[in-house]
Amino acid sequence: MNVANVLPLRLLRGLGLLLAVLGALQLAGCVTYAPPRPFTTEAETLAAKGEPTRRWTNDDGSSTLEFATQPNGRSCLMVEVDQGGIVLRQWNALSEDNLARVQKGMTHDEVDRLLGQHRSEQVFKQSGEEVWDWNVRNDGPGVGTLFNVHFIDGKVVRTSQTYVYPREGPYFGPWGYPYPYYRHPFFPPHPFFPYW
Repeated sequence: MNVANVLPLRLLRGLGLLLAVLGALQLAGCVTYAPPRPFTTEAETLAAKGEPTRRWTNDDGSSTLEFATQPNGRSCLMVEVDQGGIVLRQWNALSEDNLARVQKGMTHDEVDRLLGQHRSEQVFKQSGEEVWDWNVRNDGPGVGTLFNVHFIDGKVVRTSQTYVYPREGPYFGPWGYPYPYYRHPFFPPHPFFPYW
């Protein structure tokens, strides 16, 4: 048996073993991850999260603390505490279950309280719609997902989702590669793009 023929085979086996070990370690890291434990008091919540974005007072005397992460985050932690500062419950306002609670006919204030601070709002004069959007978890195509709530005359008429795709254009080029589509007047043509 020639040593030159055996060496690549041994390297491939070693590389395969190394990849298998790294994959097992990666999976072990996923298994040992535990979600953060729930907060028990208002003081503990404020120490961990800082001051809330907003504080809502409920009818029964309890308060809801809103920790919004918009415009760049994808969650909004809501923590309900009683008058004594004990946490009653906490939830992500931008979870799929909570997004499904947006109903036709809700007002701006009801949606704001249900989902937390929105990322942006746009007004479409032709349709008379005002659209609020939130960054949400991206399970679809593209690089991001927006949950949209459409209002007409201050009432919800429908909801929708928008998938955000990578930017294309003169700066990024097709599929994000940075070469210009046009010749700059002060620079000679690029050798790889001679058709300018």
